[in-house]
Amino acid sequence: MQQLVIDREGVRLDVALSQIINDVSRSEVRRWFDEKRVLVKGKPVRPSLKTKMGMSVVILRPQPTVNKLVGEDIPLDIVYEDEWLLVVNKPQGMVVHPAPGHRQGTLVHALLHYLGSDELSDVNERFRPGIVHRIDKDTSGLLLVMKTNEVHRRMAQLIARHDVDRTYYALVYGTISETTGSIIAPLGRDPNNRQRMAVVASGKSAITHFQVIKRYKKFTLVKANLETGRTHQIRVHFQYIGHPVVGDPLYAAKRPACGLSGQALHAGRLCFNHPMTNVEMDLRSPLPHWFISL
Repeated sequence: MQQLVIDREGVRLDVALSQIINDVSRSEVRRWFDEKRVLVKGKPVRPSLKTKMGMSVVILRPQPTVNKLVGEDIPLDIVYEDEWLLVVNKPQGMVVHPAPGHRQGTLVHALLHYLGSDELSDVNERFRPGIVHRIDKDTSGLLLVMKTNEVHRRMAQLIARHDVDRTYYALVYGTISETTGSIIAPLGRDPNNRQRMAVVASGKSAITHFQVIKRYKKFTLVKANLETGRTHQIRVHFQYIGHPVVGDPLYAAKRPACGLSGQALHAGRLCFNHPMTNVEMDLRSPLPHWFISL
């Protein structure tokens, strides 16, 4: 079972789900509706149902044909933990949850060893226990993990309302002359490559605010805050303005990788009101050593 909170108004539900869920095809989304696997208020709905902001949708996704997940003894860098949630500092190169081609060694495997399946939320399907949002494999930094279904649902609502402030640090190619700025450009699937996102007129609204931290001879270190949280948003937006993220294999493939195996992008700060206690949380992760050494 997967539960989503819809963050857009007045579009067909099948279209919205195809845009929001990145690991399935449009034909598979249509099959879910045909098999009555998409529920709103506990009842199957038609694909043409128009969405409302904050609408809760449950998807009874068929289980993938893989073996049951078993925890793996992988070290975790835990930045914060309480009885409801924890925040981990994910290293570059670690996939968040199992997917085709990544059946072992994921963050979920490490969490299962550390906590056990009974101590992680199961709002999403069983191959993503505790995961309420994700960051790309080669992006390092802070990630929220939910222990109970109640806190998972509350945190998902905070994220959908943009009440979780996420700060990223990126090293980009070239010199950005502005001290601060905003990149406002809609994002959608690249029509020529489904693995990539692109700035497209029909895409979803996307806004990235940035501040220059330091300028180098060939690079610029920037701090970026997301007003929206689209797939690959920072990576695509900085490519769009001519300053792709250093080492990005998708959006800067023709640039020198500088010895990196992935993009120089770090999720360095999370700010939110705790969904159970309403205490203001401000969690930070320093830039990794490989990032600074560039």
